Amino acid sequence: MKILALSASLRRESTNGMLLRAAAALAPDMTWDFFGPELAAIPAFSPDLDPVGAIPPPAVADLRQRIARADGVLISCPEYAHGVPGAFKNALDWIVSSGEFTDKPTVLWMASPSGAEQAGAALAPTLRVIGARLVSQVSIRLTRAQFAADGSLGAAELRATALAGLAALRTAPSGVGLS
Repeated sequence: MKILALSASLRRESTNGMLLRAAAALAPDMTWDFFGPELAAIPAFSPDLDPVGAIPPPAVADLRQRIARADGVLISCPEYAHGVPGAFKNALDWIVSSGEFTDKPTVLWMASPSGAEQAGAALAPTLRVIGARLVSQVSIRLTRAQFAADGSLGAAELRATALAGLAALRTAPSGVGLS
């Protein structure tokens, strides 16, 4: 099973990216494709740049192809000012009309020291409207202290959350999503 691990943070060493890499270490039987800092290359969305039949900007085409090739998507998103990071929301705007997320099993982790519940409340409807099939949605109170020195998940509760999300992706084709 091929998983697109999508960090909604632009930081190269974000805790959300760390969480995705730690989750991947728990599932070596899955194939992982990591996407995060690449968000910075996606231009501001404008319908004028994305008419029917147009060739999208290269960074947008890359994201669309990576979503299309994945069997499932694991998103880890921080909360910025009680909302979704602008660069991530912008990237999703490019997917609205292209359809790559349609029926794609998706696990959403809202991960920040606050738990990111407000950002999650804003992001889940956006994912649903672009067709993502949410099979798990969890708010995680996450700090770097919850990782071991080697980057693995040091906190047992966080490991359990990660394993539950991975199990939801594994069973998604025959399971029923939250959408």
